[in-house]
Amino acid sequence: MREFERVLKALANGRRLAIARYLKSHGAAPVGDIAQAIKLSFKATSKHLAILSAAGIVGHEQRSLLHFYSLANDAPAIARRIITLL
Repeated sequence: MREFERVLKALANGRRLAIARYLKSHGAAPVGDIAQAIKLSFKATSKHLAILSAAGIVGHEQRSLLHFYSLANDAPAIARRIITLL
């Protein structure tokens, strides 16, 4: 039940939903591209990505100096179902 609550709290934010929608349509992207697309600062976008990552909704990979984020393949089922609605 805690995992369910953590996922719902992570997705109960318009900015984080916008990030999930962006990653759903564009695939892996660096923080700067995500921030620019959703019109949010780099720092704020990073904080939202950290929350989504802690909930297991997104994963990241470092390529050179950039961190690329994408929707996690093993995201909780409830998160995957919500993201399909975006």
